[in-house]
Amino acid sequence: MTETVRISTLSGEDGFDAYLARPEGEPKAAIVVIQEIFGVNAGIRRKCDKLAEDGYLAMAPDLFWRLEPGVELDPDIEPEFERALELMGKFNQDAGVRDIEATIKYVRDHTQTGKVGCVGYCLGGRLAYMTAARTDVDASVGYYGVGIDELLREKHAIANPLLLHVPTEDHFVDKDTQKAMHDGLNDHPKVTLHDYDGLDHGFATEFGERRDEKAAQLADRRTAEFFARHLV
Repeated sequence: MTETVRISTLSGEDGFDAYLARPEGEPKAAIVVIQEIFGVNAGIRRKCDKLAEDGYLAMAPDLFWRLEPGVELDPDIEPEFERALELMGKFNQDAGVRDIEATIKYVRDHTQTGKVGCVGYCLGGRLAYMTAARTDVDASVGYYGVGIDELLREKHAIANPLLLHVPTEDHFVDKDTQKAMHDGLNDHPKVTLHDYDGLDHGFATEFGERRDEKAAQLADRRTAEFFARHLV
C-alpha cells in the first residue's frame, strides 16, 4: 500500500510531503529513500515499492519542497536534466539533512523494532553520508554520492554502519575524489566502499538510459544484505 503523508519539520513550524510504501504485515524496519536531483519521481517511488516488497516500511521525503514542492524530473530529457541541476544549485543541503532527520523520527515510531536505515542516490548518496554523520540513523547506504571528499572532516561522527557504492568512471566524481574517499574511509571501522569498474553515475537507476542491469543487481543485493544485517 502506498500513500502520501505529511511530516513536520524539526522546528514544527512547517511541513513537507513524503511518499510512503507499506509492506504486507508488520515491517521489519523502516528505510528512508533519499532522492536524486530529479525529485521524488517514478524511479524513487519504485525504490520505495521494492523495499516494501522486501518487508520494509519505505519513505521518500520531498527534499526540494522549499524550492518547488512535488517536482518530478526525467534525467533522460535534456531540459528536465538542466532544471534538476538548477534546483541542485539552489538546494540547502544542511536543511535537507534536517528534513531527513525529521523523516527518521517520523518512521521510527511506525515500526516495532524502531530501527531506521537510509539509502540515497546521486545527491541522495551525498546526503546519506551526511545523515550517517549527523543523525542517529541505524544504517546508511549511498550510491554514487558526489563531493564526499569535502565531507571527510565529518567521518569521526559516523557511529553506525555506512555502505558506499562507487562507480569508477563516474563523470561527476573524478579519480582524485575517489582516491580521497578511499584514503579517508578505507580504515574507518563503520564504513565499507564497493567499487564498480567501468561504471558511470546513475548505474542503479530503476528506469532510463543510465541503468546497467548487472551492476545494479549486484549493488542492490549488497544493499539488501547490508540492511538485513544491520536493521533486522
